[in-house]
Amino acid sequence: MGLTLHYNGTINKDASLSELIDEVKDIAEIYNWTYTIYEDKFPEDSFNNPQNDGKIYGISFTPPNSETVNICFLSNGRMSSLPNLKFWGESNDEQQKKYLYMLSAKTQFAGSTTHKLIVHLLKYLSKKYLNEFNVIDEGNYWETGDEVLLEQTFEKYNYFLNAVGDALEYIPLKEGEDFETYFLRIMKQINDRKNKK
Repeated sequence: MGLTLHYNGTINKDASLSELIDEVKDIAEIYNWTYTIYEDKFPEDSFNNPQNDGKIYGISFTPPNSETVNICFLSNGRMSSLPNLKFWGESNDEQQKKYLYMLSAKTQFAGSTTHKLIVHLLKYLSKKYLNEFNVIDEGNYWETGDEVLLEQTFEKYNYFLNAVGDALEYIPLKEGEDFETYFLRIMKQINDRKNKK
């Protein structure tokens, strides 16, 4: 739970992976974000093979209090990540294979400034290096560029997380109450409090 960016795409066949890595590394170093560089050159003709070679290409970075942002690819040019490759890379199930190419990064606890920086970096990279790049931004900043809306969305998420945390701490489970009933009772109290404001 928490405000998240979801994204997927492919690297442009004519783009330079090493240049992409260098640019992302420079940004990570400017902001003191930790980063990891993986393979920096694709094998010959690998984009023509729908399979992958089991390696990760590209770079990932982790801003403080954010989940890792993967600007990583499989040898077939599709975006993925090391965890996705480990979990879904050998699956033969078509539904599970979809997860191999679904990336996300929760920015909720990193704050709106970091969220905006990541969005603008993704926009820059998508224009210069990526194809078929899709983003779902739970803060709606990718789509709108509206900073006020982003701040309001962060406030809503923070309010909800804090309210649930407080409720779990201060509203005890009643004797004989199952957890689903307990959770619904907490949510009703949170919504009642929110509607009174």
